[in-house]
Amino acid sequence: MGSRIRNSLSRAKYAAVGAAVGAAVGGLWSRNAASTGGALGGLAGATLSELKSGAGGVFADKEDDADGDDDPEADAAA
Repeated sequence: MGSRIRNSLSRAKYAAVGAAVGAAVGGLWSRNAASTGGALGGLAGATLSELKSGAGGVFADKEDDADGDDDPEADAAA
């Protein structure tokens, strides 16, 4: 349970930093660009957090690879 809370807080932190950076960059142009930049920055930050989370992330391979057949280095060495 504690790790789920930690992961959620980490995701929120990355999203908040991304939104702040996006809003700051967009604010150089206009209010509308600041709003759009904040939204896109938040999305980018949350996506980065998911990718950073490692094996439990969105793009994690759910199949068990116990036999190691998909390892190209092992195939080259054999």
